[in-house]
Parts: sequence; structure tokens; C-alpha cells
Amino acid sequence: MTDLNAGIVLLTVVAIAFGGSFLLRVVGGDVPANELQRTYFRAGHAHAGVLVILGLVVGLYLRGAEVPAWAEAMSGGVLLGAILMPLGFFLSVIGRDPQRPNAMRWCIAAGGISVVVGVIGAGVGLILAG
Repeated sequence: MTDLNAGIVLLTVVAIAFGGSFLLRVVGGDVPANELQRTYFRAGHAHAGVLVILGLVVGLYLRGAEVPAWAEAMSGGVLLGAILMPLGFFLSVIGRDPQRPNAMRWCIAAGGISVVVGVIGAGVGLILAG
């Protein structure tokens, strides 16, 4: 991960913090939301924060190691998942009183797969780098 990429990723924490203030307004009753929405909003916020940190940590580990280029490319899946999963959690329950998640729920699964691929790439790359 380049310094530019790391800087951009760090700035996404501002958006995550805004999401936290939104979540507080939802929980406080200032923003109308049903139980499904509250649950998905909490999950989206939590996944965003954790996966951004994981992506930064993976980048730090890879920075000093001589991992193969394919492993470094695969590791980007962690940050891609940090976008896709929260996107799926938030956008799959938009609207007034949804009773079930919409088709955007597939972003949650795609994000999960992306994170797994990214972690496998980084892990195997670090093992090969010795």
C-alpha cells in the first residue's frame, strides 16, 4: 500500500465517524427506522470500522516484506470488502419500513468473499516472503 492509498483510507475514517453520528440519531429515535434497518445500520458501521483497520494493518505488514506482486494485488480485496460490505448493509434496507433487504444485500456476500481473498493473498504472500 502506498502512502497515498494509506492517506486516502485514513480519510475514510471521517465517513465512518459520520456514520456513527447517524447511527446515534437512529438509535436515539431522531431518524425513523424499523428494527431491520437499525440492525443493518449497526452491522454496516461496525464492519466499515473493523475492515478499514484490517486493511491498514495488512498494508503495514506487506510494506516491509518482499511479497509477490500477485499477493499484494490480492490483498487489496480487504479494502474492497471494507467498501462493499457496509454498502450492502446500508443500501439493502433503504426506504420507508422495509420488511426485508433488497438486492443490494449481495454486496455483503461479495464484500465477505473479497475480504477472504484479500487475507489469503496477504497471508500466503507473507509466508512465501519468509
